[in-house]
Amino acid sequence: MKKLLLSAAIAAFALSNVNAQEEKVGSFSNGDIFATGSISFGSETQADDKTNTFRFNPSVGFFVSDNVAVGVAIGLQTSKFEDGFSDDFKTNAFTAGAFGQYYFTPENQFSFLVQLSALYTSSKSEQGSNELKGNGFTAGLAPGVNYFISKCLSLQANLGLLNYSTFKFDAPGQESSDNFDIGLNLANINFGITYKFN
Repeated sequence: MKKLLLSAAIAAFALSNVNAQEEKVGSFSNGDIFATGSISFGSETQADDKTNTFRFNPSVGFFVSDNVAVGVAIGLQTSKFEDGFSDDFKTNAFTAGAFGQYYFTPENQFSFLVQLSALYTSSKSEQGSNELKGNGFTAGLAPGVNYFISKCLSLQANLGLLNYSTFKFDAPGQESSDNFDIGLNLANINFGITYKFN
């Protein structure tokens, strides 16, 4: 009886694999249009100090060939710091830019990819009646993976590998702050959901 059940389980597993191979879940190709993005909210508390952060980063892309996609991206980030004594410190930042992606196996359900992006950032910080504005530029190179969970939906993750940023506050005597980072950092993993239009 056990051998019969084991044989039936093996047969069912083999049949499901054949069906999975015949029914292609999802893939990319030349001419495809897609929208992707991520949204997150974080809250950190330490003693009387509390920081809330919200991020929303949508983008739209187009495959100019079977392996290469280009697109535009925007981003919104807000944060508020409270210590219970002074006025809340609030920061709003807006980003806009472009990106290019190379997919190694876009015709498959799973594919590795490399993304190159360039973004402009504008921010404003407020505390009581005080206001401080600034702007900057960021360029980055990030490897990643894409996995289709249905015909039109896929999950994507990117890991920052190389990043350059410069930022300057609009205030007298302020100098720009420049940063260059290289190396895999698990803190720089970005997850998102992609929708491919039919």
